[in-house]
Amino acid sequence: MTYVDMQEISKAFPGVLANDAIHFSVEKGTIHALLGENGAGKSTLMRILYGIYRPDEGRIFLDGKEVEIVDPQTAINLGIGMVHQEFQLVPSLTVAENIALGHEPSRYIWIDRKKMKVRIQELVDRFGFSINLDQPVVELSVGAQQYVEIIKLLYRQARILILDEPTAVLTPQEIERLFSILQQLRDEGRTIIFITHKLREVKQICSRATILRKGKVAGTVEVAETTERELASLMVGRQILDIEYERSRNIGDVKLRLEHVRANDDRGVPALKGIDFEVRGGEIVGLAGVQGNGQSELVDVIGGMRDAEGEIYLGSKDISQLALRGRRNDGLAIIPEKRKEQGLNLATDISENVIATRYFKPPFSANLAVRPEQAERFAASLMDRYAIKAEGARSLVSTLSGGNQQKVITARELADEPDVLIAAHPTRGLDVAAARFVREELIKRRDEGGAVLLVSADLDELFALSDRLLVMYDGEIVGQSRPEDTTYEEVGLLMAGHTHD
Repeated sequence: MTYVDMQEISKAFPGVLANDAIHFSVEKGTIHALLGENGAGKSTLMRILYGIYRPDEGRIFLDGKEVEIVDPQTAINLGIGMVHQEFQLVPSLTVAENIALGHEPSRYIWIDRKKMKVRIQELVDRFGFSINLDQPVVELSVGAQQYVEIIKLLYRQARILILDEPTAVLTPQEIERLFSILQQLRDEGRTIIFITHKLREVKQICSRATILRKGKVAGTVEVAETTERELASLMVGRQILDIEYERSRNIGDVKLRLEHVRANDDRGVPALKGIDFEVRGGEIVGLAGVQGNGQSELVDVIGGMRDAEGEIYLGSKDISQLALRGRRNDGLAIIPEKRKEQGLNLATDISENVIATRYFKPPFSANLAVRPEQAERFAASLMDRYAIKAEGARSLVSTLSGGNQQKVITARELADEPDVLIAAHPTRGLDVAAARFVREELIKRRDEGGAVLLVSADLDELFALSDRLLVMYDGEIVGQSRPEDTTYEEVGLLMAGHTHD
């Protein structure tokens, strides 16, 4: 029985037709995947269903009845809930306060906290969540925060749950637990729309999948009757061949070395607790770990953007006291974790972004002034080399898709063929084709003799690309192995803090 039926949905933004007469329907009591490259229209379509956007054309039916969803509160009242990729939680409030926020039961003029907690606890017990209602959200792991978001939807009696990339930062064990909960919700009759780029997960948990391409529906398929390769082909409009990346054949001298590195996070709490490791030329060292265990601080410390104790060497040179520019001059490059906040200036164009790390050098600088014609020429050459899709070098990076924004950063950081490349979550949120492009650039840099430190929460990516794996938990390196000598489950346990006996 069709429960969600979006008919002929169209939505345009200046210069972009995001949704072009889309027909999207979901059966009641199923888990339905929504797939597509970045810019294909997935987020726009779901924001229309959740009331964040209004469609320019089209009609929406729920359980056979036409509805008009004017804002998120209307969607919530209709039983539609959404867990965004970036959680919508207040860190300083407790679990219970976050779940009930805006929907607290009242007694006279006060919030009835007892009634509120009893109702939430019933949901927690019913679905087997392990969570303390009185604990501040800021103290929770990423996986537990996601549970809070799901309980929040259930508390608001959502019958349709939209999950946007829900497994992006979870361990394998947390993913299995999440899938168990989603299957329980499905079996109780709830309907789940599952947005992901991980095709293996689609095969594991979804019954049907709708694929969008360039704002249109490329197909709706029964998952059991298709393959990951066929799904990928529908997403990008061409055959995507499976690629097995070879391990490095030529590992050289140490190019990055950390000794006894310690640092605090932004709250002054120890985030790195004596880090020791090295990366050699011609190898990719993968760093696995659940978000919040010190990986972000580690990248900041290597880049000279956070104070630290201990020594950091590029080759034989101690760079511990150098600022970021000095480290770059000595052969360090960084693809940052947050491309929009750390890697790009969204208010400027491609040419300004690609010279952001070299504007003070010839040929981009002359007589203390930047030479825009040189910047544009350089940007155009990178756009051609890295297949960056834009009208030209003067295009604002804010108008590019996520994949093309990431290509701008990758192009800028690899342009000088750095000795050491730090790549922090370089494919997070990218579609199949864009992610493959970035991964192949990392392999190319390795094969040219560069040392690559790949920080990622995506175990598929780490196992595919890494010549050696490190696992980080609570500010420490708790495991090291080669991908062929370990398993997802073993790495996942280490990521969750379970060490070998």
